[in-house]
Amino acid sequence: MTEGAYLYILRCADGSYYIGTTRTELEIRVAQHNAGTFAGYTKSRRPVTLAFSQWFDRITDAIECERKLKKWSRAKKEAFMRGDFAELHELAKRGSHHPSRRPPSAGPRDEG
Repeated sequence: MTEGAYLYILRCADGSYYIGTTRTELEIRVAQHNAGTFAGYTKSRRPVTLAFSQWFDRITDAIECERKLKKWSRAKKEAFMRGDFAELHELAKRGSHHPSRRPPSAGPRDEG
């Protein structure tokens, strides 16, 4: 067995994303999720489709990336999947604030 692994992102039937890693072929892993093989997040959100995958030469790197992505907002995940690194950079600069929310230090909003 090789040292590497895939990072993969599934789009669930409810529109949410599931992020995982596998050494298994992606087609097999997606089929396992769709068969309900795994008792977890995707079992009640089937069918799922593969939205993104990336090969890592070391499984530890794939797992590290998985853990990082799971903490990201939906917008950052979608920018990452599109390969839109400029947008990803902008979203990262905003931090965890929702784009439509003002930072706590902001004054009254001018709605006019």
